[in-house]
Amino acid sequence: MATRWGICSAGKISHDFSVALKTLPPEDHQIVAVAARKLEDAQEFAKKHSIPKVYGSYEELARDPDVDVVYIGVIHPYHLKTCLLYTNAKKNILCEKPLAMNTKEVKEILASAKLNDVFFMEAVWTRFFPASVEIRRLLAQGEVGGVKMVRAEFGCPLLHIPRSTQKELGAGAMLDLGIYCLQFICMVFNGEKPECIKAMGVCLETGADETVIVTMKFSRNRMAVFTCSSGLKLDNDAAIVGTKGIIRVPEHMWCPTSLVVNGKETQYPVPEPYLPLNFINSTGMRYEAEEVRQCLLKGLKESAVLSHADSLLLAEVEDEIRRQVGVTYSQDCQEM
Repeated sequence: MATRWGICSAGKISHDFSVALKTLPPEDHQIVAVAARKLEDAQEFAKKHSIPKVYGSYEELARDPDVDVVYIGVIHPYHLKTCLLYTNAKKNILCEKPLAMNTKEVKEILASAKLNDVFFMEAVWTRFFPASVEIRRLLAQGEVGGVKMVRAEFGCPLLHIPRSTQKELGAGAMLDLGIYCLQFICMVFNGEKPECIKAMGVCLETGADETVIVTMKFSRNRMAVFTCSSGLKLDNDAAIVGTKGIIRVPEHMWCPTSLVVNGKETQYPVPEPYLPLNFINSTGMRYEAEEVRQCLLKGLKESAVLSHADSLLLAEVEDEIRRQVGVTYSQDCQEM
C-alpha cells in the first residue's frame, strides 16, 4: 500500500519535493493533499502536481484522515508551531531543515513527537543520497584508514533574497547553508559531540550572519573545519582525510552526485525531473522520502540515519556557533 503524503506549504521547496516523489513508484508514494495559507496557492500547486485534495489552511490538512505523513516545507521560524500542530494531530512528519531556530525549540518538537507516538525526521536530504550511503560504507570498511581531518564549504550569493538577510525570516548563513557542512562532519564522526568549537563570522547590518568559519576538535585529535557564506560563491566541496587516503565530494556537497576516492571518481546521478526544479539535484529528495516509507513500514518512530539525537546535536552546535559569532533571534530571547 502506498505511503500517503500531505504537503504543508505550496512554496519552492514543496514543489521540488513533490517532483522528487513522482520519481518513485506510484504504488509506494502518493501525494493525496496539499495545504497553503491561501486556498488559491494550494489550488495552483495541486493543479501543477495532480493532487486530489486542496486546503486553504494547515489545520484542515491536520484533520485529514487519509494522510499518513506530512511534509513540512514552511520556513524555519514557523517550524515549531507547524510541527506541534501535526504532532498533536497524531501525524507522522518529515520537516525541512533546519529543524528549528534553536535547541530549545528542537527539544520541544522532539518531545511532542515522542509524546504523540508519531514518526518524526528532520529532512537533512543529503544524508540519504547514494553518495552519502557510499561514504558511510567506505568509512565503516576503513577504506581511507582512520579519519584525521574533515573539511567542507558551502557558499552561494543569496543576499538579494529577503530570506537570507531578514532575521525574522530565519536569515543566516549558518542555519541555511552551514547546516549542510555541519551535518556532513557529524555524519563522518558518527554523531560524536565536538570537544571544542571555535567560530568567527561576519554579520550583515540586519544582524544575520553572512560568512562563518568554524574549526572543531573531536576526540583523539581529529579536526574539522567548514566555511559557509550567503554572500560568496565558494567551491562547495568537501573532503575526508584519513591515514590511508582521501574521500572527496568534488562539488555540490549538499546534494552530491559524485565521489572521488583516492583519485578514482564514481558518479551517482539523480533522476531527471518531470517539471523544472527551483534548486539543483532536487529529485534527490526521493531518497529521504523512501527512508520515511521504510521506517513507517517497520513501525519506527525515527530513522537511524538521521535520528532525533542527530537533530539535537546539530541544533546544539549551531547554537554555540551563533553565540560565538554574535547572532541572536527573537526565539532565543523567549522564556523557557
